[in-house]
Amino acid sequence: MKKLEDYVLSIPDFPEEGIIFRDITTVLEDADGFALAVDSYKELLKDVDFDVIVGVESRGFVFGAALANMLHKPLILARKPGKLPRETISQDYELEYGKDSIEMHTDSIKSGQRAVIIDDLIATGGTVEAVAKLVERLGGSVAAIAFMIELAGLNGRKRLEGYDIRSAIVYEGK
Repeated sequence: MKKLEDYVLSIPDFPEEGIIFRDITTVLEDADGFALAVDSYKELLKDVDFDVIVGVESRGFVFGAALANMLHKPLILARKPGKLPRETISQDYELEYGKDSIEMHTDSIKSGQRAVIIDDLIATGGTVEAVAKLVERLGGSVAAIAFMIELAGLNGRKRLEGYDIRSAIVYEGK
């Protein structure tokens, strides 16, 4: 039986020399790989008490939706600016070369709700840190943050210190 990491394609020197790109489209393109990925998220969160799942744009939507369906939990979307139709709350965050922002509907998290944040990969942790701040600004708390892949060499876990971080696969490099 294949392991989850067997479905991830590693592409050397992309997008630049010295970087190994971890391509998860190969997981999505294989029914067994996708099922294993969703089951891995479920296993990572088996002991976590939570009310809602927050999927981070865009691959967090894919895994978050499948997991929300499986666990019969609401799915909240964290999106790039201007993509959500109702009133939103926004959080800026730093990128390697500049700034970006992420938004959620102002009524998406109810006071006291415990959220699990789902994304495909943790690199530097900036996007997910911004999403966690949004959850907290809306009156919720972050029960856990789950990733399929962690690039440990980029120290995202350190940036998210204080949060319960769970990763199905950990690659030591960048």
